[in-house]
Amino acid sequence: MFENYFNKRENEILQIKKNQVLQEPGRNPARAFYVKKGLLRSYKVDDNGKSHILMFAPEGWIISDIESHILSTPSELYIDALEDSEVIKIKKFDVTFFTQVEKSNNQLIEKLVRRIAVLQKRVVLLMSSPAKQRYEHFLSTYPQLTNRIPLKMIASYLGITPEALSNIRSKMRSQ
Repeated sequence: MFENYFNKRENEILQIKKNQVLQEPGRNPARAFYVKKGLLRSYKVDDNGKSHILMFAPEGWIISDIESHILSTPSELYIDALEDSEVIKIKKFDVTFFTQVEKSNNQLIEKLVRRIAVLQKRVVLLMSSPAKQRYEHFLSTYPQLTNRIPLKMIASYLGITPEALSNIRSKMRSQ
């Protein structure tokens, strides 16, 4: 559904290689990408050089520094490819245009709102939930990605060390 819409809008289709960076901090405004094939991630690097993963975007997902994209402020996030990917680079105009003009796009808007809800749930879990519960939420949100993403990246996404994730996985297997 998204793919058909964005293809109609004459957006640029990009072939992205694994590890290729699509977005760096400081870009104003950030770009948005619809993932046709492959897997992207967004992350921030702290002052100590440690990566903190905000989200993964498999096929059918849109990824962006939303604040930067909507408010036209400099981006704070990196976006890169975890696999060879095919993406549609979305112009800011397209995101606002289809929400304001085309009333038949209620399903598109609903899908976007669900993605925002996933991010909100992630923030709430990071603020208030134990690591095991955050991992269980990851498994239910991204069941198709557990074999596509290295465990150290999953640990970063969860806000824990790879060792802590290994312990959680071991305990879950023994239960």
